[in-house]
Amino acid sequence: MNELLIWGLDLLSGLFILVVGIVTLAIVYMYISDKSQHHHAIRHNYPVIGRFRYFFEKQGEFFRQYFFAMDREELPFNRAERSWVYRAAKNVDRTIAFGSTRNLDPTGTIMFMNCAFPTLDEDAVPPEPVTIGPDCAQPYTAKSIFNISGMSFGALSRPAVEALAGGAAKAGCWMNTGEGGLSPYHLASGADIVFQIGTAKYGVRDEQGRLSDEKLQQVAAHPQVKMFEIKISQGAKPGKGGILPGRKVTAEIAEIRGIPEGEDSISPNGHPDIRSVEDLLDMIARVRKVTGKPVGFKAVVGSQDWLQALFKAIALRGPDSAPDFITVDSADGGTGAAPQPLMDYVGLPLKESLPLVVKMLEQQQLRERVKVIASGKLITPSKVAWAVALGADFVVSARGYMFALGCIQALQCNKDTCPTGITTHNPRLQKGLNVANKTERVAHYNKYIHYGIGLLAHSCGVRHVRELAPKHIRVVADNGLSVALEELYKHHH
Repeated sequence: MNELLIWGLDLLSGLFILVVGIVTLAIVYMYISDKSQHHHAIRHNYPVIGRFRYFFEKQGEFFRQYFFAMDREELPFNRAERSWVYRAAKNVDRTIAFGSTRNLDPTGTIMFMNCAFPTLDEDAVPPEPVTIGPDCAQPYTAKSIFNISGMSFGALSRPAVEALAGGAAKAGCWMNTGEGGLSPYHLASGADIVFQIGTAKYGVRDEQGRLSDEKLQQVAAHPQVKMFEIKISQGAKPGKGGILPGRKVTAEIAEIRGIPEGEDSISPNGHPDIRSVEDLLDMIARVRKVTGKPVGFKAVVGSQDWLQALFKAIALRGPDSAPDFITVDSADGGTGAAPQPLMDYVGLPLKESLPLVVKMLEQQQLRERVKVIASGKLITPSKVAWAVALGADFVVSARGYMFALGCIQALQCNKDTCPTGITTHNPRLQKGLNVANKTERVAHYNKYIHYGIGLLAHSCGVRHVRELAPKHIRVVADNGLSVALEELYKHHH
């Protein structure tokens, strides 16, 4: 027995010496490596110990999210917003107790004005479907107010696209392809699809990268493809094309997009064939003629001169030349990868650009002809109802639906290391995304957004959300007191 004990102690002692030896060797290696490199001053001056700075910096994202940030503090989406989306998607209790944690003092805070005699359930009616492009050969009548914004297959994983498309079909909303082209996974569930034509014309380009009528016809031949959206710019990177790192350009994605495998997929920062408002109207007319379906464009509003020029050109050509819809993207939109100066500093937020576009359309008598779609951080019922009250016919969201899929805001979309399997092509990480389960979550999220905007509308005394108007909302001004939204915008423009 003693011999066995001695043998065990000798083994443990040997293992300990081995472990100490390995650790010592690792420390010596790191010391020599740090002292001999000149890229990082801290690592050179404080070898081994200096490495902890980078480790702690990386862990900061995690600790801020889970331990230190208050419910309403974190950006780009705070915990209260994300928590509501998660609960809605999981179809669990969405009520809260004791009192709101939302601070009503900051300038710009919006508040809906409840009516003394709210709409009773028996008087409430569902909002009417809205037809986009009524004069097209194949107009699109859309029932869902809240829809899925553009996210490319490539930026998103295959199971993420499958779950979003499945959820869209169940919810009866549309799904935008993003600029990455049309994949079989968009079509598999039978969901309504909006095909986005990006600056690189992925999916509808010829060998020279120009728009191909033949490819447009092939895409339009799918009855599920309901509309075409020409992307002029997007909120997270106005003036910059899409960026898909080469490690995410698989053989399948390369084939769908019509580009080389394994190379960075970088779209031009603008359409080479759209250099003026005349070019834009020509492109809209061409795509509409070739496909027979509604065509609009997506843009972040910055300089307003081009919009005024656009509406002048439409007035000369006639209302038939107008886009069937305009997607107004907010400057605070999201994306998988974008340069920080553009994401942080360029473009107008939706609170300014949306009423501006609506007002311009009204002045040109085009408000009925051109539908308005709002996009940009609208992931909860209050934000969606606010956009509709400002004049949006529809609202689209990308990140809201990503949260419904299980996104934890790990901020790794551009690295192919997404821990939830949503924005990675790593098969091991994708396995965590159960398509059947996430399909249900996407559908639930859409359902409870519509339920929530109905609650707000009925509280304000109207029958459905499309009857909400600026008069139903007040905004906190600089002096801490609120002002009616319609008054605010009357002075603003």
